[in-house]
Amino acid sequence: MTASFQASFGDSPELSIGDREFATLAKLVHDESGIVLADAKRGLVVSRLTRRLRDLGLRNFAQYCRMVQSEDGADERAKLISALTTNVTKFFREDHHFRSLEKQIYPGLIERARGRGRVRVWSAGCSTGEEPYSLAMELLELCPDAAALDIRILATDIDPHVLATARAGRYSDSAMAGVPAGRRARYFSGSAGTYEATPALKDLITFAPLNLVGHWPIRGAFDVIFCRNVVIYFDSATQEKLWQRFASLIPPGGHLFIGHSERLGRAAERYFATTGITQYRRTEVAVAASVADP
Repeated sequence: MTASFQASFGDSPELSIGDREFATLAKLVHDESGIVLADAKRGLVVSRLTRRLRDLGLRNFAQYCRMVQSEDGADERAKLISALTTNVTKFFREDHHFRSLEKQIYPGLIERARGRGRVRVWSAGCSTGEEPYSLAMELLELCPDAAALDIRILATDIDPHVLATARAGRYSDSAMAGVPAGRRARYFSGSAGTYEATPALKDLITFAPLNLVGHWPIRGAFDVIFCRNVVIYFDSATQEKLWQRFASLIPPGGHLFIGHSERLGRAAERYFATTGITQYRRTEVAVAASVADP
C-alpha cells in the first residue's frame, strides 16, 4: 500500500505526496544540497511546497517531480532547495563562541593585520546574516579601523533569498533583541521597528552563494570558520567530508566553530584539538589533497 501525506489550504483541493514522489524529491534534495529528508519530514515537504505547486499551476506532486527532473528544471530545483532549507538564527547565538573570539582569537589576528598580515573569517551557512554581522561587530569593538586593514569576512549560503536579506542588513525589533543597546546604536541606523546595518559593518562582509556539498570557488586560507547548526541536516558521510574540507582551508592554529548539537566525526578529529564547547583549533596534521573538493 502506498502511503501519502495530505495538506489542505482554505477551499483548495487537498494535495498529497506518495512514496514514489517523496523518494524522488528526497533523493534530488540530497544530491543537490546534502540535506537528508527522513520520512518524518513528509508533512514539512507538503506544507512548504504546496504554494509552489499552486503558483506553477500543477495539480499534484507527480507533475512537480517531472518538472524538477527535466532539463529546464534548474531554476525550480533551486527554489525547491530554498523552500526546504531551515533558517533559524539570531545575533550572538551561542554567546560563548563570541567571548572566545573577543578574548582568545581576535586580538592575535588583529595584531597580525596591523603588521600587514592577512586575516580571513568565514560564516558558512550564514542564513539571514545575523552571524556574520555578529562576527563583524565583535571585530569592530576591538579594531575600529578593521576596514583599513586586510581583514574580511566571507558569508555564504545556498539559499539566494536569505542571502538577499543578509546583504540588505535590515532587521526588526524582535530580530535585534540579542544586540546590546550600545552596539545597536553604533552599528545600526533606523528605528520604529526597522534597523539597518551601517556601512562600517557591511563593508567588512562579502556575501556570496555557495553550496557546501558542491564546488568551492575559494582560494586562500581562513583563520576562523563558523559552520554552526548546518551539518545536522546532512548524513554522516557528508558531514565527515565537510569537516575535512574545512580542515584543508584552515592553517595550523586556525579555528573551527560548530553548532551545539554537532560533533566532529572520527576521521576529522585528528585535524582538530578541542579548545572549548564545540570549538576547535587546527592541528599540524596535513589533509589529503583529494578531500579539498568533490
